Amino acid sequence: QVQFVESGGGLVQAGGSLRLSCAASGSIFSIPSVAWYRQAPSKQRELVASITNGGSINYADSVKGRFTISRDNAKNMVYLQMNTLKPEDTAIYYCNALVQGVVRGSRGYFEIWGQGTLVTVSS
Repeated sequence: QVQFVESGGGLVQAGGSLRLSCAASGSIFSIPSVAWYRQAPSKQRELVASITNGGSINYADSVKGRFTISRDNAKNMVYLQMNTLKPEDTAIYYCNALVQGVVRGSRGYFEIWGQGTLVTVSS
C-alpha cells in the first residue's frame, strides 16, 4: 500500500525554522508531482508549495522567500524547509502527491495524502 508519512512538525517561536519531511513507501514506480498543503483552524486547506519530478517549483505568495521545497527521488523523500516562521504559519501541514504505483492491487496513478504534521508558531 502506498503511503506518505510526514514528520518534523512542532512548536517554534516566531522567526524560527523547521524542516518537514515526507517519506513515501509502498509499490511506487514514480512520483510525477508532490506538494505541501496546510490547513489552519477554521480555514480551508491551501497549497503551500509544489515540485514536479522535472524540478518545476511553485510557492504560495505567502511563503515565497521563506520556504523551500525539495525532493530526493532516490529516497522517495520530500522536504519543506521553513524559515522566518510567523504565527500565521500555524497549521497542520500535509504531504500530497500524484503517484504511479500499486494501490489495493491496482496499478495506475493515484493521489495520496499523508496524515499531517502540526506546526505551531508562537508570537
